[in-house]
Amino acid sequence: MQDSTHYPIGELAKRVGLTTRTIRYYEEIGLLNSIKRVEGGKRVYTDRDYQRLKFIKRLKDLGLTLAEMQELEDIYQIHRTNRRVLPRLLELLEHHANRIDERIHNLGKLKREIIDYQHRIKEKLNEGVE
Repeated sequence: MQDSTHYPIGELAKRVGLTTRTIRYYEEIGLLNSIKRVEGGKRVYTDRDYQRLKFIKRLKDLGLTLAEMQELEDIYQIHRTNRRVLPRLLELLEHHANRIDERIHNLGKLKREIIDYQHRIKEKLNEGVE
C-alpha cells in the first residue's frame, strides 16, 4: 500500500473494524500519531495509519492491554528500531499465553465440577427427592 491514499475517519473505521471514537482515543493516548488534517481541520489517514491500526487491533485481540501497547510504542520512540520492541513483545505474548493456559486449566476444573454437580442432581431426582 502507498502512503498517498487518504481516508476519512469513517471509512478507515469501517476498513479496520473499529469505531471512530476508538480511533480518536488511540490518537489521544499516543498509539496513533502524526495524523494529517485537510482544510477545515478534518482528519485524514494514510495506508500507513491503516496498517498501524490493524496491528494495534491484532495486539488487542491477542490480549495486550493499551498500557502494554503504549509501553511498546514508548520503546520504539526512544530507540527508533523494532530490535528493542520485539523482545519485549515476545515477553508480553508469553505472559498472555501463560495466562490463557491457566484459564484453560481453571475452566477444565470448573467443567468437571459442573458435570459432577449435574450427576448428583440427577441422582437426587431419580431418588424422588422433592
